[in-house]
Amino acid sequence: MRHETAALHAGYEIDPTTKAVAVPIYQTTSYAFDNTQHGADLFNLNVAGNIYTRIMNPTTAVLEARLAQLEGGIAALCVASGMAAITYAVQTLVSAGDNIIATKTLYGGTYNLFAHTLPHQGVEVRFVDPNRPEDIAALTDAKTKLVYCESIGNPAINVVDIPAFADAAHAQGLPLVVDNTVATPLLCPALALGADIVVESLTKYIGGHGNSIGGAIIDGGKFDWAAHAERFPQLTTPDASYHGVNYSEHFGAAAFIARARVVPLRNMGAAISPMNTFLILQGLETLALRMERHCDNALKVAQFLQNHEQVAWVNYPGLDNSPYKALIERDFGGKASGLLSFGLKDGREAGARFIDALQLFTRLVNIGDAKSLACHPATTTHRQLSDEELQAAGVSADLVRLSVGIEHIEDLLADLEQALAAV
Repeated sequence: MRHETAALHAGYEIDPTTKAVAVPIYQTTSYAFDNTQHGADLFNLNVAGNIYTRIMNPTTAVLEARLAQLEGGIAALCVASGMAAITYAVQTLVSAGDNIIATKTLYGGTYNLFAHTLPHQGVEVRFVDPNRPEDIAALTDAKTKLVYCESIGNPAINVVDIPAFADAAHAQGLPLVVDNTVATPLLCPALALGADIVVESLTKYIGGHGNSIGGAIIDGGKFDWAAHAERFPQLTTPDASYHGVNYSEHFGAAAFIARARVVPLRNMGAAISPMNTFLILQGLETLALRMERHCDNALKVAQFLQNHEQVAWVNYPGLDNSPYKALIERDFGGKASGLLSFGLKDGREAGARFIDALQLFTRLVNIGDAKSLACHPATTTHRQLSDEELQAAGVSADLVRLSVGIEHIEDLLADLEQALAAV
């Protein structure tokens, strides 16, 4: 099925008992076992089935199957938030004393996790210039476990050369993890471009309506963990915490996603609620239509701002003068999503006045909503960062970020015009 069809149909067949067409909400904590042996087989991972909604749920299983098909992976795991997905993707592979490599340009929450929380837990994060994948080799040692980047950065709105990063990571025997939240699988086939694992914040474009928080990990199933057994003992040696299972032997290509489910999710419990899963499924059904409008509107907004006398600079990868335009054409089908940033000639104070004058754009820190949104990252999402960290993350003090929604373009441009006039 093509993306537009898979978003509506993948992972679900009409319920044979009730004939329900919409995916039912299984609002239950637990599932009955047929007998003692059935329960033992489930816990031994010898048979498929449901045990407890903290680990799996039939509603969520549909969303997982749908996302796996859209991203081109073999399986997915949905969790309570995008940050939980990022955390669990890392924790599936690392132990205290290990390190990972990540691009400097990251979502503020991810940067804080990598720069502050993980080091307190004994995991070092080594940051690399997103334009220099060739530096990965020099940062790698025997304790390095993965390379991490964002397909389109938030809020720097830079575009990563995924094939180049994949080649650099694989040359060192490392998997590439790509956050595909801003691009979505509709624009960026990250796994086909060389990524091994994808993470998504379902809260953003996939949910699309600002009503539910969720995250997902999608496993491409192509990385050969057994060939790098010494680097990944978590997947290639018996797990004493789970009946001595060897994930690589037991699950083969699905070793990573299986461990993500039964170790970090099971033990730390950031389970997505079935109701949120249901709402995200509703959003997913219209993702293809919404992304078309997001991209079209964002390009027109970027062109409007680029030609405005008060605007000092505009960063949108879909603009002809963007340094990322060639990558957008090559890897993203020519579509650059709905996120853009700009700065005013009068600097930070003018940016604050502009945001305060907006009437249609909502002032908040989410992105990917059907409604248009605006924020000033240096005082919100990246407020905890020092001036040096802001510069490294590609966030200038005057940067205003817009998440362009699906409203009529003339109404959006009118709001921007009156806000700029107020400045």
